[in-house]
Amino acid sequence: MTAFELINYMIPPMNVTDTTLQAIEIMEELRIDQLPVIEKGKFMGLISEEILQEEQNTEKPIGEYELEARECIVKTNQHFYDIIKSASDFGVQVVAVLDNDQNYVGMITVEDTITAFAQTAAIQSPGGTIVLSLYQRDYSLSEISRLIESEDAKILSSSIITDNMDPLKIKLTLKINRLDLSHIVATLERFGYKIIARYQEKEYQSAEKERYGLLLKYLNI
Repeated sequence: MTAFELINYMIPPMNVTDTTLQAIEIMEELRIDQLPVIEKGKFMGLISEEILQEEQNTEKPIGEYELEARECIVKTNQHFYDIIKSASDFGVQVVAVLDNDQNYVGMITVEDTITAFAQTAAIQSPGGTIVLSLYQRDYSLSEISRLIESEDAKILSSSIITDNMDPLKIKLTLKINRLDLSHIVATLERFGYKIIARYQEKEYQSAEKERYGLLLKYLNI
C-alpha cells in the first residue's frame, strides 16, 4: 500500500496567512494536535496545538510561527513502512505527502497507517509466528525461506530488529502460513538456527492486539 492510498483528505492544510484561531478551531473539530502548513502549494512544516495555545494573539498568522518537522515527508509512491519511519524519526502523528515536483498532495496520520497495516493479508491470514536470534553475518532470508518451504510452508511477512543485548545480532520475526510450527522449528534448529519464541495463531493474535493497543497509547492517538 502506497502513501497516496493512505491520504486523509479530511485534514486540510493551513496557509501561512491563516490565523491562530482558524488553526485551533480546525484542530478542535478534527481532534488532532498537528496540522500541515503550506505556501503556494509547498509544504512548509507542521504547526502544533501546544504552540498555538501559548499565543495570546489569536489573529497571528501561522506563517509567523517556527514550524516543526519540515522534512517529515514521503512521496506518493512510498510504502507505508516509510510513513511509520518518518513519523517515528520526527516524533509526530502526521506525515506530509508530496509529488515528484515537491508539491503538497495531502496528509497521512499514523493511526490510519497502522490500521492499514493491521488489515494487510500478512496480518489477517491464519498462521503461526516464530522469532529467531542470529548474527547479522548469518542472515539470509532466501536460505531460511528455502528451509521453511521444504516443509510445504511459506513466509507471509518478516521483520528485523537489532538485538539490544548484542549489536552484532538481530531478531528475525517470521509470520508463516501454518498453525502447527513443530516441523518447521525442528528443521530450522537442525540447521543451526536458534528459535527464541513461537506463537500459535490465537496466542499471536492476542499478543498483537495487546501490542497494537500499547502502540496507540504510546502515540497518544
